Amino acid sequence: MADGGAGPAAQLGGGGSNGGTTPSATPLLGSSVNGDGYNFAPPTPSTLSMPIPPELAGAIRLIDRFQVEGFLKAMQKQIQSSGKRGFFIKKSVGPQVREKFTLEDMLCFQKDPIPTSLLKVTNDLVSRSIKLFHVILKYMGIDSPAIISLEERVELVAKLYKHTLKRSELRDELFAQLSKQTRNNPGRSWLIRAWELMYLCASSMPPSNDIGAYLSEYVHYISHGATTDSDVRVLALNTLNVLKRSVKAGPRVTIPAREEIETLLTSRKLTTIVFFLDETFEEIKYDMATTVADAVEELAGIIKLSVYSSFSLFECRKIVNGSKSSEVGNEEYIGLDDNKYIGDLLSEFKSAKDRNNGEILHCKLVFKKRLFRESDEAVTDPMFVQLSYVQLQHDYILGNYPVGRDDAAQLTALQILVEIGFIENPESCVEWISLLERFLPRQVAITRAKRDWELDIISRYQLMEHLSKDDARNQFLRILSTLLYCNSVFFSVRKIDDPIGLLPGRIILGINKRGVHFFRPVPKEYLHSAELRDIKQFGSSNTAVFFKMRVAVFFEMRVAPVLHIFQFETKQGEEICVALQTHIKDVMLSRYSKAHSGSATIMVSQADKPGNVEMYDKRVQELSREIDESQKKADQVALVEKSRLESRLTSGHGQKNNSKLEVIGNHSERDTLTTVGSVNNSIEMDEREGEKKRLLHETGSSSGTCAMLDEKKHRVE
Repeated sequence: MADGGAGPAAQLGGGGSNGGTTPSATPLLGSSVNGDGYNFAPPTPSTLSMPIPPELAGAIRLIDRFQVEGFLKAMQKQIQSSGKRGFFIKKSVGPQVREKFTLEDMLCFQKDPIPTSLLKVTNDLVSRSIKLFHVILKYMGIDSPAIISLEERVELVAKLYKHTLKRSELRDELFAQLSKQTRNNPGRSWLIRAWELMYLCASSMPPSNDIGAYLSEYVHYISHGATTDSDVRVLALNTLNVLKRSVKAGPRVTIPAREEIETLLTSRKLTTIVFFLDETFEEIKYDMATTVADAVEELAGIIKLSVYSSFSLFECRKIVNGSKSSEVGNEEYIGLDDNKYIGDLLSEFKSAKDRNNGEILHCKLVFKKRLFRESDEAVTDPMFVQLSYVQLQHDYILGNYPVGRDDAAQLTALQILVEIGFIENPESCVEWISLLERFLPRQVAITRAKRDWELDIISRYQLMEHLSKDDARNQFLRILSTLLYCNSVFFSVRKIDDPIGLLPGRIILGINKRGVHFFRPVPKEYLHSAELRDIKQFGSSNTAVFFKMRVAVFFEMRVAPVLHIFQFETKQGEEICVALQTHIKDVMLSRYSKAHSGSATIMVSQADKPGNVEMYDKRVQELSREIDESQKKADQVALVEKSRLESRLTSGHGQKNNSKLEVIGNHSERDTLTTVGSVNNSIEMDEREGEKKRLLHETGSSSGTCAMLDEKKHRVE
């Protein structure tokens, strides 16, 4: 080292510590500096291949994003203008001594303000980057001699969030500056404050993917360093954990409230309430980094729900104003993304209440199932069964499961038995009238006199003396399971495009393992169902969802499957598509499982098959070929018939338009929308192959096999 000045690494804190990590003196990428000015050495293979500090290994990929030379020039000017000497200026006697200023040097702690950004940013962001570093220095206690209070620290963190939350470039710059201040920091208190600030920022304001990858490697190295200070290690581990979650969830939508920042600083938690569909609730804890997925996991642990993959949090909104205050069923349930922050949700609830002038908007978090799956039947977890029952009961009371009077009376009696058990004189119960009103859907209740309902339900209730609460619950579920649309999740949508023109303006869609079901909301009426196999395509946008599905068009007493595209307005299009995709996947897996088990059975049966069956095997092969040929002929006949029908429709469209309308008018909506067709192509192929294998490997008598194939051939012809 030449006389007259320390090296740049030393001036930037190179002689300090990194929580115990020994700094490396080997440059990563350098620029030559001498006493007469600047002479920057461009990157060369030799400089890039030099050993680098292990904590900066991830930075080599980002060398083009850092402005090492620009930072050195700006730093040199700042030092000269302030009259300081020895920071980068070299006063040498005799031959010049050249030193390299590297990325490693730039990413070292420094007490002085920076003159420009560390990363290459646009000109309008340079001044903001400089201000960010001022805030960091102040938080670390470098710019202020007095001890910073908790309130001041909270204020500084809020300021960083305010200036960088919406700008990804500034977030990257912020984390580059924070990593700089945690490297080779000579003061332990300064170092701890720098790591504390990085933890607070990483909790819910992550950098971009490339800076995030570098930061993760850097934090991981420090947190697992053998000589890292114990307090620094704890902060680094916490930073690594929250960074993983925030990179996945993305940045917060709103600036964290002061109490959120304060509780995270003091290792405390805030609390909020999550409701269930039966109006019971539980209290959960959260902080500024808690997401919906975290809250679901915590709540499942509180209520001892072991299987909770099909459950999630929903935002329930209910507008109450005058006459609608007592209206049942005007709630709107909006599914929440697993990565959404609880703090953002509560902030949005408050803002929504403030925006609704003249109306009272109730917003709350609700825990319920996202969808019912076929595998639910195998779950025996008591809490899972109870929550499933509560959700089905809630949907039934809202009128989502239209039933007749007899079923309504029976279901009401069963629900009352589940609620209060069996009592000999139910009318003496104080809650009896309120239970009747609660468990009898309003739309069904208005179909006859109140006293008639009471007598009917009491008579049915008194016949349930020997039923336990569990028996009553199972009977309730058994009755609902007979409905085509049982175990559905429901979405309220508005019609955009209806090619048949028979659906009302507002519709309720129910989606379950059988398909999509259409309901008229007022009065609640079942209209039509489309099976999963009839839905050929579906998709969604932010404001709409569409289905391309086969429906039946009645014309001259013939039923021809026709593909139509239906489009509906909704903000829950993604949820609808996810539910459909999940059920289709379940169906395919079920078919695959059955086919796999069937093939295993065939292999076992073939092992016991007698050897002297060559003539019968030959006959089976011949019949199989004949079946295929007959099937081809049948397909050709169908195509000819279809083309003939289309030509008749085209030629006689004008003459028979009136008769067509008359025929359609004579059918109910449900008949007109009856679905036809088969499963999508992949499922159809699976069914045909499965049938063919079953016939070809039939293990019964050979004559029975041939007779069966003869019958199959005759049926196809």
